[in-house]
Amino acid sequence: MKLAIDQALSLHDDALRLRAQRASVLASNIANADTPNYKARDIDFSAALRRAAGGQPVAAAGAVRLARTDGAHISGGAPSGDAELLYRNPLQPSLDGNTVDPHVEHVEFSENALRYQASLKFLGDRFRGLRNAIKGE
Repeated sequence: MKLAIDQALSLHDDALRLRAQRASVLASNIANADTPNYKARDIDFSAALRRAAGGQPVAAAGAVRLARTDGAHISGGAPSGDAELLYRNPLQPSLDGNTVDPHVEHVEFSENALRYQASLKFLGDRFRGLRNAIKGE
C-alpha cells in the first residue's frame, strides 16, 4: 500500500504557508503604523485556502501570466505561492493618509499566530500518528 503524504497532511501545509505569508503582511502593517500615506494590506485567508483546496494556484485569480514559448524560459507573472494582497478598509483613517490601526493589526497578528501554532500542533500530531502506524505501535 502506497502512502500519500499529501493526503495525510490535507490542507495544513497550504494553511501554514498562507499563515506565514499573512504574518509577514501584518508585521509590515505594524512596522509602518506611523508612515504617512501607508495603506494597510491583508490576505483573504479563507479565499486563498479555498483556491488551494480546489487545486487552483493560490495567486490572485486575475493575475497576469506570461506565455512560455520554451521549456527553458523562466515563468513570469505573480509568484504562484503568494496569495492576493488586499487593502484593509480603515475604521478611522488618520489625517496623514495612513490606514493602519495598530490595535486591529495586533489583534489580527495574534489570532494568526495562534492559528499557525494550532496548525503546527495538528501536523505534529499527524506525523506522530503516522510514525506510530509505521512502527506498528
